[in-house]
Amino acid sequence: MHLNPYGADVVNFAAELANRPPASAGELADRCRAAGLVLERPVEPSDLDQTLAVIDAWTNVVDAADERAKAELVNEMLARSAAYPRLTDHAHGWHLHYRDDLQPLGAVLFALISVGTAMHLVSRGMDRLGRCAAAGCETIFADTSRTARQRYCSQPCANRDAVRRHRARRSTPSARPPSSRR
Repeated sequence: MHLNPYGADVVNFAAELANRPPASAGELADRCRAAGLVLERPVEPSDLDQTLAVIDAWTNVVDAADERAKAELVNEMLARSAAYPRLTDHAHGWHLHYRDDLQPLGAVLFALISVGTAMHLVSRGMDRLGRCAAAGCETIFADTSRTARQRYCSQPCANRDAVRRHRARRSTPSARPPSSRR
């Protein structure tokens, strides 16, 4: 049973698109198919343009200073992208769409990412989108962890940062005087 097509997969896909934007309509189509999206129409260059605009707006949500600013930006995206919910059975059984039927891919992604982000933030927490805490890494991630403590985009970044912190501690002279033996 597929309960929420606007859930974690969508925000993870948005993060992937933000971290590595597609360079062509063909690449966008391939990445959408790989993510499990059913493409009902040919993907046009205008779909790529709209997708890049959606990702820019979504990145502003990720980087928003606080919960209210984040909510305001998501609400703006929702107002521009979503239509009334409707049942559809175009693929994989009945499910909800928050968009008109047969829209081009750019509009579909706008609705998916907007609604998916809203659901992610409401169900998991307003702080569950972020950028990697590792020095020099700007990678965006969607925190889908159980503990809500994700700070890094990946385990390698977490490990590199831990090693960096460890080396920084070891290179700092100790504040204690050396012990004297008698």
